[in-house]
Amino acid sequence: MPAPPVLWRDLRRFTPARVALGRAGNGMPTAAHLAFQAAHAAARDAVHAELDVPALLAGLAAEGLSGIEVRSACPDRHTYLLRPDLGRCLAEGEAARLPTVPGIAFVVCDGLSATAVQRHAVPLLAQVMPVLGAAGPVVVARQGRVALGDDIGAALGAEAVAVLIGERPGLSSPDSLGVYLTCNPRPGRTDAERNCISNIRPAGLAIPDAAAKLLWLVAAMRRLGLSGVALKDEQPALPAAPAQKISTSVADT
Repeated sequence: MPAPPVLWRDLRRFTPARVALGRAGNGMPTAAHLAFQAAHAAARDAVHAELDVPALLAGLAAEGLSGIEVRSACPDRHTYLLRPDLGRCLAEGEAARLPTVPGIAFVVCDGLSATAVQRHAVPLLAQVMPVLGAAGPVVVARQGRVALGDDIGAALGAEAVAVLIGERPGLSSPDSLGVYLTCNPRPGRTDAERNCISNIRPAGLAIPDAAAKLLWLVAAMRRLGLSGVALKDEQPALPAAPAQKISTSVADT
């Protein structure tokens, strides 16, 4: 177990939060102020970025996975940010284009961080889908919210749907991916009927650990025939992450 912190800056071993920034008069040091502005800009960029669907489909194909693109009822990013309700349903005519997928369907939505989806969705799917024997195409949805998976899952006739979506960026996590698992998806499902795996990114929950968590939840869901608050996450605890190295540069003091 690491030794308890002695100096304020030692807390950085335990959190990426902005602690022990120091001060310059009554304000923050210039380096800390600039770092904050850069993090804020990265979060804004993640929210407004457009998902590169062709690149994502190419990444799936490189892993031997097929994909199909659909659109939510949001015509553009501006509408998506102002009208969450439209991001929860498919655009007219899109459901008819979807094939039948009787097993578990996988949906990828840009959500509030296309950056997270672009970086982490394909590596996670590449670790999960072959294990499950999932053969159906991955549905890639533009301008989608979590509940869009209910519309898509119902149209596919799927047993369950796993929605991979970019999470709301934080000032230290612009690339956080979430996964929402829903048994027997259909319009009208509530968030209480979903299981969520959050903060999937290199500085958060690593992709292999997220894959193991999702596979455990799928097995439990199939055994019990339900998801959400009725499905307790009783997977054995993952090993603790190693302590971060403490920086001792002058700028940290």
